[in-house]
Amino acid sequence: MSLDQKRLGPNSRRYGTASLVAVCLVGLGVGLLLASFFPAKSLSSPVQLVGAKKTDVAVPASSLAPNVFVELTKRVKPGVVNISTKKVVKGGGRVFRQFTPPSRERDPFRDFFGEEFFNRFFGDAPQRDFVQRSLGSGFIVDREGHIITNNHVIEGASEIHVRLSTEKEYEAEIVGRDSKTDIALIKIKAWNDLPVVELGDSDRLEIGEWVMAIGNPFGLSHTVTVGIVSAKGRVIGSGPYDDFIQTDASINPGNSGGPLFNIHGEVVGINTAIVATGQGIGFAIPINVAKEIIPQLKKQGKVTRGGIGVYVQKMTPELAKSFGLEKGEGALVADVIPGGAAEAAGIRRGDVITRFDGKEIHEMNELPRLVAATAVGKEV
Repeated sequence: MSLDQKRLGPNSRRYGTASLVAVCLVGLGVGLLLASFFPAKSLSSPVQLVGAKKTDVAVPASSLAPNVFVELTKRVKPGVVNISTKKVVKGGGRVFRQFTPPSRERDPFRDFFGEEFFNRFFGDAPQRDFVQRSLGSGFIVDREGHIITNNHVIEGASEIHVRLSTEKEYEAEIVGRDSKTDIALIKIKAWNDLPVVELGDSDRLEIGEWVMAIGNPFGLSHTVTVGIVSAKGRVIGSGPYDDFIQTDASINPGNSGGPLFNIHGEVVGINTAIVATGQGIGFAIPINVAKEIIPQLKKQGKVTRGGIGVYVQKMTPELAKSFGLEKGEGALVADVIPGGAAEAAGIRRGDVITRFDGKEIHEMNELPRLVAATAVGKEV
């Protein structure tokens, strides 16, 4: 295992280092801030291209079934849950200010008496607490009652209630959470067998593939929507390990934490975010991200991650050209943390990391994700 790098400079040269880099604890990610029902056999249909020979296009047999999503919904819906929470917000607002007009309107009281008078007599008015209620979704992953959802669904909650498709309701407790990936694990105590969903492999997901979302948008229990995978590896600025699946399956407030299924009924994503001003632009956390951290959440309630001690930036084609490199790939080292593993391995500012633990680095955001997924203390 090796970490390959390229030295950048006026007379750029490339080399690989065989130095062993011990992954160390630069930061702790502590959660505070996602058998086939259908036969795998495929049919082939000829497609005539103008000015070219016939080409066979593989058509999955399941896509020919008229009620494919009907049967799929019946099979996976029982494993999806609705989540409702209560959170006490301390000092949610001054009593007097609860009666002030919207910000776009002028306050005649304030205008008449003046800002100084208002602050003198009402500036220290007592604040009061209020209860905030939220809705979300989740899915059961084992018979013990563990449920995966988004961290932002249950963060700070004083009460968590889970309702199944059978309308049975249970109180839930937080097992662990991770704000950096926005993933949380909660648990219910049920004395009967619970329906469990099957987790798939999000790395095998293809752009254009059919997907189905089930959740609790606006409190509308177990709503089913269908779409395709629009893109993979999206970085939306929500955290340091962004790697979202983009889908046009309808996702709304309340869908957060719910599953995104593939055509085989396997969970491939955790529905998490939307572009509020757009339509058909939703984002889901790849299920493989959750599969990596769930064991830690079960065991210790938080996630511990490694680090190599570097700050990186994007390697653009322009930068690559200025340094005499053929491709703008890899992660450009912007700075090295003194005393870190990278410094000990001889990595310096201006290097380009092109491979980590045997895996190629095509762009900057891939490196933090790979490092975070590496066990602490492992040599690479």
